[in-house]
Amino acid sequence: MQKRAILAITIAAVLFTTLIGFLSVLQNVSAESDTIPNWIKNTAKWWSENQVTDGDFINAMEFLITEGIIQLPVTVNSPDVDTITIGLIPVEKAGELTSKEEAFEKFLEAKLNGVDVIISVTTNYETIIEGMRFGHIDAAFMDAGPGWITHSRTGAEVVLAEVVKGKVNYQATVWAKSDNESIQSLEDTIGKKVAFTSITGSSGFVRPMGTLVASGYITIQGDDITALIEALADSFEAYTFAGGYKAALELLLNDNVDVAFGSDIAPQQYLEPSDQAKLRKVTSIGIVPSHVFMVSADMSDSTKTALVDAMIQLNREENNEILRNLYGAEALLPTTTEMHIGDFGNFIEALTGLDQLILDKYNKNR
Repeated sequence: MQKRAILAITIAAVLFTTLIGFLSVLQNVSAESDTIPNWIKNTAKWWSENQVTDGDFINAMEFLITEGIIQLPVTVNSPDVDTITIGLIPVEKAGELTSKEEAFEKFLEAKLNGVDVIISVTTNYETIIEGMRFGHIDAAFMDAGPGWITHSRTGAEVVLAEVVKGKVNYQATVWAKSDNESIQSLEDTIGKKVAFTSITGSSGFVRPMGTLVASGYITIQGDDITALIEALADSFEAYTFAGGYKAALELLLNDNVDVAFGSDIAPQQYLEPSDQAKLRKVTSIGIVPSHVFMVSADMSDSTKTALVDAMIQLNREENNEILRNLYGAEALLPTTTEMHIGDFGNFIEALTGLDQLILDKYNKNR
C-alpha cells in the first residue's frame, strides 16, 4: 500500500505541470470526439468540482498516458548557476551538518550535473529569510507559517509541499464534551472557556482564531501582539494556552474548559478509547498545510525547474529514504504559494504581531 501511495504521488507530481491546461482541454472537447472517452471528461469535470478523489483523477490520467492519448513532453532543464545554497533547520544537532543532510546534498549534486550544492544548516528561520533576501540562500525547507512570512518579506515562492501520511494538509478542529450541546459551530466558542494549544499553534490557534477574526466575529483593536491578547481576553470567558494537543484535550475532559482547539486526529493520537468517547467533533474549521520547500524570488525558471525535477526524484523508492531521514516526509508534491499556504497566510496576517512569535518558536538559540 505504501509503495502504491508513493507511486500515485509521483504520477501526480509528473502530471502537475500539464493538468491545469489539460483540464480545460478535456472540458471543451466535443462530446462526439472519439479521442477522449466521455468518462474521462466527466472525471476531469467532477475532479475540478471536488466530486471525485484525486486517486480517481490519477487513474484517468494513467489511462490516457497508457493509451497514448496524452504525450507528456520530455524536456531537459539545466540550471544556469554554478552553486545552489539550500537552508534548513535540522531536526537534530542544530547548526551542524549530519550524515542525513550530507546524503541529501550528494543526491542533488548527482542530479544537477556540475552544480555545487551547499546545505546551510541554521538554528532559526530569520537567518534563512535574510539569506533569501540578500541572495545568500537560494532555497529552503520551511514550516507553513514561516514559509508564508518568508513569501511576504522576500517574495520567495513555494514550489513543493511535503506529503505526510498520504496528505499535504490536516484539519483544524473544534472539540467539545459529548454531553455539551451548547456549542455547534466555531462562532459558538465566543464567550466560552477555551483551550488553545499555543499562541503559535497552527491548528490549535492560528486557524481557529484567524478564522474568527477574518470572518468578523472578533475584532482586534490595534496592530501589535498586545492588541491580539486584549482581543482574546474580550472574546472569551477564559482562555489558556495548554502547551499541546494532549494537554488541551485533558483540560476539556476535566471540565476546566468548554472547548479545545486542535487537529482532527488529536484524540486518536493522544487519548485512550474511553476518553475519546467522551468527546465530540463540533466542526472542522479548515486545512492546515504541511511543510514546504521554497525557492528565492531571484531564481531563474530554468534553475527552478531543474531543482524541482531533481527534488521530485526523492519520491522514487530507491531515493525515498533520503527524504524520510531529512524531515520524515513520505514524498514531495509540486504546488504553488497561493494553492498551498495562501489561505493559511491570510490568517497569520489577520492576527497582528503573531509573525515574530512564529519565527521565535523555531529559533533553537532561545
